Amino acid sequence: MSQQTLILEYLSKLPLSYELHHHAPVRTMDDCLSLPFITEDIVFCKNILLTTRQKDAFFLFLTLPHKPFRTAEVSKKLGTSRLSFAPSDLLPELLQLESGSLSPLALWLDKNHRIMLVLDRDIYAYPRLALHPCDHTASVVLRMEDFRQVVVPSLKAIVTELTLPVPS
Repeated sequence: MSQQTLILEYLSKLPLSYELHHHAPVRTMDDCLSLPFITEDIVFCKNILLTTRQKDAFFLFLTLPHKPFRTAEVSKKLGTSRLSFAPSDLLPELLQLESGSLSPLALWLDKNHRIMLVLDRDIYAYPRLALHPCDHTASVVLRMEDFRQVVVPSLKAIVTELTLPVPS
């Protein structure tokens, strides 16, 4: 069973509705934002996997698509040692994913709960959210309220929210 099929099965068991869109592979944020179903009320978040230098703690950070940030600021807000971008070769080990398919929905695959979900509160300004179902050839769109109240608790991950200033 593909990761996409598995994720869509998990999603279909939740008390929410969503739109599923199949499309050509998207590899960049600009590709995601140019998809024809993305409208001004939908945010397609940047999903960034961060880790400590020792690679013993992992954080999936969701933020606005073009919002700049500094890993030092995220580290400070989380009270952890300096974070850096996790190497993409860790994705198969951690989540059975290939590069380009990272999504908060992948945390259903994190059976050891090694990854903390970190949400930038600025994403909540949008009523709807677009996510990959762990495959960059499809996207799901759901209400932000359903993401916060139904999806996030079902992930069984440690979750924290933060607000970052825009770097000057």
